[in-house]
Amino acid sequence: MRVNGQSVDLAAAADALGVKVDEVAGTRLLDVLRDGLGLTGAKEGCGMGECGSCTVLVDGRAVCSCLVLQGQVTDADVETVEGLADRGGADLQEAFVRRQAVQCGYCIPGVLMSCAALLERVPEPTDDDIRGALDGNLCRCTGYNRFHDAVHDVARGRCAGAS
Repeated sequence: MRVNGQSVDLAAAADALGVKVDEVAGTRLLDVLRDGLGLTGAKEGCGMGECGSCTVLVDGRAVCSCLVLQGQVTDADVETVEGLADRGGADLQEAFVRRQAVQCGYCIPGVLMSCAALLERVPEPTDDDIRGALDGNLCRCTGYNRFHDAVHDVARGRCAGAS
């Protein structure tokens, strides 16, 4: 697989995880990212795909990395919050800060990745589009209106830049 545009050495990840390289395929993607590759942006929340704290993009689609095995993403492009700015998402990160949509920060990497996937699919999302994209992301600190405001800011800025 490729993570944030870089090919991954699964032997090194297996060593960091303390497993044999042939066992990595049965390891959760979240564990490979965090413990094998040191990419700690995706967070372990519920471990059941309910909270969205571990959301990453696999081939552009938002997925809960706690529910995906590394073997399921062989030859896939995996993007984490650590690579978001490199793929053109710095404006989204900046909008979240500007709109004060970041409080404790635990859920924010997953929220950012869900919003990034949405903006790739729908350049000018409605509130319903945003609500649908964030349906699997739980936040107890911020309130979702600030997320909506930030996404709308980015969409307006990108559309104005495309004109």
